[in-house]
Amino acid sequence: MSRLLVRNVLAVSLLTAGLFPPRASADDARQTPLVRAVQQSGKSVVNIHTEKVASDDRDGKFFATKPRKVTGMGTGIVVDERGYIVTNFHVIQDVDLITVTLIDGSAFDGSVVSFDRRQDLAVIRVESPTPLTVMPMGTSSDLMLAETVYAVGNAFGYEHTVTSGIISALHRDVEVDEVQSYENLIQTDASINPGNSGGPLLNLNGEVIGINVAIRSGAQRIGFAIPIDDARRTIARLLSVEKLNGFTHGLQTVDIKTPQEKKLVVESVSKGTAAELSGLAAGDIIRNVRGITVVDATDLERALLDLPRGQTVDVRILRDGREQVRQLTVGSGQATADFNGTESVEVVRRAETSTSAALPVLAVTKTAEVDDPALVRTWQVLGVRLRTLTTAEQQEITQRAYPGARGPVRYNGGLKVLEIRPESVAAPLLREGDILLGLDGFETVSTGNLGFILGEARITGMAKMKCQYFRQGTNPLEGTLSLTK
Repeated sequence: MSRLLVRNVLAVSLLTAGLFPPRASADDARQTPLVRAVQQSGKSVVNIHTEKVASDDRDGKFFATKPRKVTGMGTGIVVDERGYIVTNFHVIQDVDLITVTLIDGSAFDGSVVSFDRRQDLAVIRVESPTPLTVMPMGTSSDLMLAETVYAVGNAFGYEHTVTSGIISALHRDVEVDEVQSYENLIQTDASINPGNSGGPLLNLNGEVIGINVAIRSGAQRIGFAIPIDDARRTIARLLSVEKLNGFTHGLQTVDIKTPQEKKLVVESVSKGTAAELSGLAAGDIIRNVRGITVVDATDLERALLDLPRGQTVDVRILRDGREQVRQLTVGSGQATADFNGTESVEVVRRAETSTSAALPVLAVTKTAEVDDPALVRTWQVLGVRLRTLTTAEQQEITQRAYPGARGPVRYNGGLKVLEIRPESVAAPLLREGDILLGLDGFETVSTGNLGFILGEARITGMAKMKCQYFRQGTNPLEGTLSLTK
């Protein structure tokens, strides 16, 4: 090899070494606890981008020529490997499209599963071909003033931004406006920016100790987070198998979290339920369900979520200091859920068949189809009885565009026709099984829509009303309802 060639090879080697420095070893001074914690948590943080139609367009007619789109951003935390993610409710409130991006650049459509407006928390889901990495959960029971913490989030759209600081104060109560207020927040001086909402506040072990929720407008480095112990109690309700799958396991539990331990203790067992049939009893400490380590009620609910009725799972417990295994059969005993209409959790989509279809805008509640004045009004005026859509029905409507007079049209959902009164206004046009998409040019995806459209003052003197509906095997159809008989 000539001297010139050797010199050139050496130059290239030096350049390569400069561009690609050797990987830092574990004892490298740069591998600080903070660096290691960030590396550990990165895969479990997702960036959320949203899109919705501006309010002045959303309430308009079906075929608005140039609807104005508004984009938003936020952050989420993976709480179950099947794609369940927690974020703030205000991140996904009233949006039409959710896009979730992982740290490797993979992007998925997201759908809302359930939410709690008052606690400002929501669970969304994505359909990933591979299991996601669940974020390690810490506890907020032992937080220390001036403890080093860091935040990861979609700050101003800059994905996976990391900021660090300390815990500035604990137990802060913050009032945002007349509607929203928070209690018992963590205050931090780690920079929290628009887009960080719903993302994690973490300790140097890479464990979540809070969910970032708010900043002090006009201030510098004053941010707030919901303590993770408080948040996990809400997340457990958002992932409730009773609400999402319609089965009750029959366990009433209490989370115990201290600096020394984290455990889930059975407080009581309802008679005739799957839990009682399995032999679980008050005082048992639940350690593991079907291979998932259980430290609180969130772990219990997600371990049982989406399992088919009749499947038997191992429940590993600690009783009187001895470890035992019980078999719990999903849906056995009292299998139908007894929904508590007073709870603040609202279910948007049944989790067991959730897909990445467009976000439905109708929050399903137990009483929405029973005594809602708008549904009563619809029966009186049109002679049609309606109910909210199932997941599959919602998906069929929202997952694609349909041909329209002015180009492709997308619908946000509708209401299912259960019954039509003979000789009624709706009888000549609609059939049982149709999905009502709109009336008089307005969408009908909620009972609130019906209340407005069929308001007595609004339709007094009206002779006819356009009706958009979907019939199985066809594209959406339009007809006319005659309001005068």
